[in-house]
Formats: sequence, C-alpha cells, structure tokens
Amino acid sequence: MTKKNKVIGIGFHKTGTSTLRSVLTELGYEVLGARPDLASNLFNQEFEEVITLTESYDAFQDNPWPLLYKELDKRYPNSKFILTLRNEEKWIKSSVNHFGTRDTEMRRWIYGMGHPQGYENLYLEKYKNHNREVIAYFSKRKNDLLIIDWEKNIGWEELCEFLDEPIPNKPLPHVNKGDYSEKNKPASLIFNKALKRFLGKTDKG
Repeated sequence: MTKKNKVIGIGFHKTGTSTLRSVLTELGYEVLGARPDLASNLFNQEFEEVITLTESYDAFQDNPWPLLYKELDKRYPNSKFILTLRNEEKWIKSSVNHFGTRDTEMRRWIYGMGHPQGYENLYLEKYKNHNREVIAYFSKRKNDLLIIDWEKNIGWEELCEFLDEPIPNKPLPHVNKGDYSEKNKPASLIFNKALKRFLGKTDKG
C-alpha cells in the first residue's frame, strides 16, 4: 500500500542509513536506496530525470538522495525528512574503513574526490556543512525534520510518532552496529600495528 507522505533520509552514508532502510521497510515503506549509476546524470545536472525515478517509492535513503533534499522537498510537499547523524570522528573512521582508496564517480560528485583515504579533512568538511545546512533549512519547519543518532538508543516511539505510524511489537533493527571492530579495520591500520609489533621485537633483540 502506498504511503500518504514520502519519507526522505538525508543523512550521509555511514550514519546508519542501512538501519533506517530496515526500519522503514519494517513499517511498510517501499524504499529506494543508493543509486551510484546516477552519478553521470548528476554531473550533467540532470536533476529532473533523477528525481522522476523516485515517484513510485515511499521513501529514499543513501546517495544521492541526501544531496537532493531541496529538490525532493519541492517535488513532494508535506514529506518527512530524517537526518541521521554520527560522531564526526567515528564517521570519518568508518568511511575510510569501508571505502579507503576505492574511487567512485558518485563520491567525486559529492566530495570532489572519489575516496576518503588521504582526504579526510575534505570529507569531514562536506559532512559537517551538509548537516549544518539541513538544520538551517528546516529551522522553521521542525515538525518536518527528525534528527537521529542511532548510538543514543532511539526507539520506535520517537520515530513512529514523527511518522504517525503504529509502533511494531518487535525490537528496532540495527544494521552494521559496531562496524569499527578490529576485524574490519583498514588493511593499512592492521599493517601498521603489525609493523610496530615487529619493530618492537627487533629493538628488544
């Protein structure tokens, strides 16, 4: 069943966008996720073509939708917007951990550089500016924006009240929780730690 109002996730990747998708799916929303194939359209400023793809969905999250929140707001009046946030240090660590030096056209469109490793300050500045701009944009429409930090134990109650949805009788799903564990740190960090251990043993020898 099609939902009355669109729900648009406008937090950057690695802020719990996968959790948001799971939550919205659980509530019965048809969710459109990441579309990296649209990068060339975005570079060519073909925004109308890109926005048209959203018409048959109830909700959107992940790239490129956070960067198009103003266009989506105009296309879909009365929509609800959810800004997922994360501690800045944890966010950039997670971004480097997952993307490293893997270059993509979509990240070049968003950040100006296709990968975060070596460009951490550039990525952080874009992340912080986006969040500030979103909050300023909705400053007089606070009922249209919900800000979520999944690490602060948000539950169904706050989310369902915002969306005017009944509360499910099951735990709120968390995806990729604790994604900066030792086992999935970047290979460069693991190598550096191993090298330090080796040099320490050599010095003792």
